[in-house]
Amino acid sequence: MFSQTEITQNERMQWWRDARFGLFIHWGLYAIPAGEWEEKEIPGIGEWIMKRAQIPAEKYRDLANRFNPIKFNAHDFVLTAKNAGMKYIVITSKHHDGFAMFKSEASRYNIVDATPYGKDIIKQLADECHRQGLKICFYYSQSRDWNEPNGLDNDWDFPKERDFQKYLDEKVKPQLTELLTNYGPIGLIWFDTPMTISQEQAQSLKDLVRKLQPKCIISGRLGGGVQTDYISTGDNVIPGNVDRSDWEVPATLNNTWGFKKNDHNWKSSKDLTRLLFDIVSKGGNYLLNVGPDAEGKIPEASVNILTEVGNWMKINREAIYETKASPFQTEFNWGCVTQKDNKLHLGIFDWKKGDFYLEGLENKVEKIYLLSDRTKNALKFQQTFNKNINHHRLNFQLPDKAPDNAVSVVVVETDGIPKVEQGIYQQADRSITLSTFQAATFKNGKSEEIKSTSRGGGVDLTDKNIQFSWNFNVEKKGNYKIDIVTTETGSHGDPLWQGGHEIRIISGNQTKDIVIERDKDEYNPRTQYWKKIHTNGGVLRFDEPGQYKIELIPVSIFKGKSGFTFQEINLRPLE
Repeated sequence: MFSQTEITQNERMQWWRDARFGLFIHWGLYAIPAGEWEEKEIPGIGEWIMKRAQIPAEKYRDLANRFNPIKFNAHDFVLTAKNAGMKYIVITSKHHDGFAMFKSEASRYNIVDATPYGKDIIKQLADECHRQGLKICFYYSQSRDWNEPNGLDNDWDFPKERDFQKYLDEKVKPQLTELLTNYGPIGLIWFDTPMTISQEQAQSLKDLVRKLQPKCIISGRLGGGVQTDYISTGDNVIPGNVDRSDWEVPATLNNTWGFKKNDHNWKSSKDLTRLLFDIVSKGGNYLLNVGPDAEGKIPEASVNILTEVGNWMKINREAIYETKASPFQTEFNWGCVTQKDNKLHLGIFDWKKGDFYLEGLENKVEKIYLLSDRTKNALKFQQTFNKNINHHRLNFQLPDKAPDNAVSVVVVETDGIPKVEQGIYQQADRSITLSTFQAATFKNGKSEEIKSTSRGGGVDLTDKNIQFSWNFNVEKKGNYKIDIVTTETGSHGDPLWQGGHEIRIISGNQTKDIVIERDKDEYNPRTQYWKKIHTNGGVLRFDEPGQYKIELIPVSIFKGKSGFTFQEINLRPLE
């Protein structure tokens, strides 16, 4: 049915790299209880209610007798995604509860054979995606299955001894085969929570996908150490640095994936638009979720939010589609940057009329204009170079009013592919940020690579022999306040943070001994669940412009809980 010719990895990934923005749909029987069971509200995400409430499989299966989503309209679902500017849809074909949203010969526990609705949701959605030009993709839970004695993770119904291979052979592989043969070309298979799946078992699933649809992408949570086509970050977690591999952030509009009737903690379209730009500027894709209700309707609040994001996309899509990550190593406190050919798209969150400065661009600039201005009226600009610290600066004038209250995009056209300064340099407001991913790291005097956390960057440090070092340029002398930033960790619902660690900051002949204390909390939109914690570290003085070095040396670290969850040092001018 599908071409078996050889395909390169770049050919397979190209549509996905160009798309940048997709819709996730979590929908199944869990939409009926909608977060409540036997008149009790069950904590946690909606699609996990069977596990959280320890609902017997036999009783949970009875929900199928009531599942009749007669208000479902595939055209409306796809149009909602399309109007938001999304290019692909990923829907849960089978989640951890084991119920299939498609006709399956491998298990009668599916929407066609087990419900009064009796129609194949997946087929309707796939057909509509093909009609409207979006890629249809399928989420499939390959390891967890709370309805099957041989599936993983139901320890309240079934004995611990189970034949997982039998489950793979009799349910998973047959259902994957159905999904990859009955619904036309599939963009990707989105695996999840691999648990104890072995390398051999995971490889067999990868081989099956490659055999049936060679062009189909395989997501990052297959498991078993098997290489997939891209990386899935933690849920709702955005990396703190540019990553030029292929990766994707799966994220929610509120606090749940599957529908919960009492969850109205909606993110604003403004925040979501900024998160989209932030993710794309770092080289990733954004997979944003909706959870339809039991009748088959996407919550009105979700539709409204996505429509507002789509209104921004209609004007600014050039800054998202087919773009690459920012060429700059450093982040900017005013927003983010995407790149396409000889154009830089400056996504400005913090719009201030008058002088705007872009640090570190080496190219000659040809033209600057607002992306929202279809006439491309040129903005006046000036380029300067500071020989003393080898630093380039671009200055131009922003109009009085921001084109958009979420992200206003300024296009900078250069005389070729943008080239930027390497290293860390001072921003126009004189602030300096020293992040963990920019640091040289050492252990006992030897270079040591430190793994970043999945919570938006940073490290969980329990070894006091690890040291950090940064070289950076200072353009303006003066006194600078030291702000040590750590982060919460632990579970989503019960975040942890531990203070009391002692560190030493050394810069030239200046030494600061600092105890990590919780001086200030800050909500971090990149992680949602875990706050940034700020510690006042005193003051450093830089007497002359030039290059400086800062070292961070742990003196004592509490190893309990999470250790020293270090993220960055911020230096802020005091005068």
